[in-house]
Amino acid sequence: QRAPSSEWRFHGDIYSVRPDAKAIVHTHSTYCTTLACLRRDVPAFHYMIGAAGGSNIRCAKYGTYGTQELSDAAVEALEGRQACLLANHGMISLGKDLKSAMKLAEIVENMCEIYWKTLAVSGPVVLDDQEMEVILRKFKTYGKQPKKTCC
Repeated sequence: QRAPSSEWRFHGDIYSVRPDAKAIVHTHSTYCTTLACLRRDVPAFHYMIGAAGGSNIRCAKYGTYGTQELSDAAVEALEGRQACLLANHGMISLGKDLKSAMKLAEIVENMCEIYWKTLAVSGPVVLDDQEMEVILRKFKTYGKQPKKTCC
């Protein structure tokens, strides 16, 4: 029998405060971790930031791995969001099932990669709050096509 992950604490705490989260993915993917080591939030430079549930992807405050401090920081950063970065650590994504949590983790990694590359040039043009409100409304039905009623 295997011992639980050192991050069992934040998994349990997230599940206890987020009944919508049926699955959690935690990774140390390259670009998420790079930006997390810079302790940077990812701004709304691309509409797909909205897939994480808000107008940015927050970077949680630093806490040593496996501690209540890290768990509390993650829960706070995930408030109103489906994903966050963990300072000097990695990222977390939530979903209705493992497939959707993993898909979001991949989207967040892709967004972090593109954001990192824009920073190497001059930085991105960030979408304004009004546009992000429109995007967040649209994300409620994103990828859901109405059923055909004929033909």
